[in-house]
Amino acid sequence: MIGGLISFLVIGLLAGWIAGLLTKGSGFGLLGNLLWGVVGAFVGGVLFWVLGLTAHNLIGQIVTAVIGAVIALFIAAKLKNNPTA
Repeated sequence: MIGGLISFLVIGLLAGWIAGLLTKGSGFGLLGNLLWGVVGAFVGGVLFWVLGLTAHNLIGQIVTAVIGAVIALFIAAKLKNNPTA
């Protein structure tokens, strides 16, 4: 249980860092990107689950988390730039 949570957080932090590199200019800084990466790991997991896709190894989990983190950073950047949206 604890090991799964720790690995989820580590993968989410890694995904946030990678997503921050891929989405330059989002303006959240390293810490913000890391935190959005954790949120994105959850988003990616839910999105892939809805699509009927699963990740069976570490690389697949990282890819899933990075995709979710990029989506989360994109949405957060749009909301940050247009708070009335």
